[in-house]
Amino acid sequence: MRKVERSEILDYVTYEEQRPQIRASAMKAKDLRRVRLGENLTFLFENHETVRYQILEMIRAERIVKEADIQHEIDTYNELLGENGELGCTLLVEIEDPQERAEKLSRWLGLPEKVYVKLDDGTKVFAKVDQRQKDDKKISSVQFLKFPCDGKVPVAVGCEYEEYKAEVELTPEQRKALEEDLIN
Repeated sequence: MRKVERSEILDYVTYEEQRPQIRASAMKAKDLRRVRLGENLTFLFENHETVRYQILEMIRAERIVKEADIQHEIDTYNELLGENGELGCTLLVEIEDPQERAEKLSRWLGLPEKVYVKLDDGTKVFAKVDQRQKDDKKISSVQFLKFPCDGKVPVAVGCEYEEYKAEVELTPEQRKALEEDLIN
């Protein structure tokens, strides 16, 4: 997937002027790539536009102007994107109650490795997990995943963790968006 380049990043003043249009387009892209799985998991498949938007928002919020700091944001957020034939995804573990959240994030240590995308032929492609998002006691409520699907478009996402089994089919619009991401 095409990474965000420095030349695509506006200074925060110029971005502020263009923000309504950029934000509307990014939200539309995110909506197409957001998949709810069961009660507690939301997948947000990342693409060039969603990552560029995140970088612009960080630069705006932090008023970043130093070139090295801008490049750091670009490098950090580009890590969310998949490589050729791979889909990058942010997985949100959403549990409102703080006590329940703490307990489940500790209990669900192996959950990220059990999420998958399913291909048209029924093959399950399990996530490559960013190990920085967990330790030996708990996982983070935000997980950064990669699905090496060799350029094949998923038809479903799922989880086969012992305490969290679910699968949901992707809509035709979601599949088309992911297909476009895989070829760009």
